[in-house]
Amino acid sequence: MPNGFVNVLKAPGITSHDIVAHLRKVYGMKKIGHAGTLDPAAAGVLPIALGKATRMLEYMDNADKSYTAEVTFGYTTDSGDDTGNVIEEAPYQMPTIEAIKQVLETFRGEIKQRPPMYSAVRINGQKAYNLARKNIEVEMPERTVVIHAIDFHEMTENGFVFSVKCSKGTYIRSLCMDIGKKLGIPAVMSFLVRTHVGEFKLENAWSTEEIGMLPHKALCPMDFPIKHLPEYKITEDEALMIKQGKKINVAENVEFADKFIRLYTDKEFAGIGRYVFSERKIAPHKVVL
Repeated sequence: MPNGFVNVLKAPGITSHDIVAHLRKVYGMKKIGHAGTLDPAAAGVLPIALGKATRMLEYMDNADKSYTAEVTFGYTTDSGDDTGNVIEEAPYQMPTIEAIKQVLETFRGEIKQRPPMYSAVRINGQKAYNLARKNIEVEMPERTVVIHAIDFHEMTENGFVFSVKCSKGTYIRSLCMDIGKKLGIPAVMSFLVRTHVGEFKLENAWSTEEIGMLPHKALCPMDFPIKHLPEYKITEDEALMIKQGKKINVAENVEFADKFIRLYTDKEFAGIGRYVFSERKIAPHKVVL
């Protein structure tokens, strides 16, 4: 059974769940998960974990993401994109490129954002989109997200295209609507491509057709997306201790500032250890041996 990651190029019109179902057939296995759901209408990078690699997904939680998005002016919807029900329409004068660039700059850094109703955010234990489908109106809670970079690309007939690099939890649909509000124009997100998630980049992504033809060539090792964690070499004896659930001592000349450590024997990736600062020991956290 293969264990590793696949950098999938998701096409518009299919769900992240559809991708998982397809790869279950390709690889002949059930244990498959994905990092960072993409809306059905969106395209781009969708990291998929196979087998034991699903245990590495939690270490990708804080991975930054990048997107290229298209904003269309003149109306807003209940979903924040052009697939939703129109809730506002208004005539507008096309803003200048300079005006758009100035507004985009106001979003750079730490910002407050309110997710759209049609999202997977949980409200009193229920997903917001389920409440929205029942016409139950709730106040979506604001959250703090970070916009690391945001850049204008080009004008379109009814809007413009921009790129953004952001923290986890950022809703690009909300960002597009908020940009419109600052410009004084109703706006929606009319297209979205995710260009990177952590180590996974668009230029290295595989379409489902390519994966179907070369499934093993598309496979990345289990440690591919967690290279941001520090690395530590362990002996075979220490690997056995880790496998048995025991802590191991850390070499005297080694210091760690991170909580989680990638562990390797001479032969292979052994898993993730948790550094116990008070004891200068590494405890097993996720063992894949």
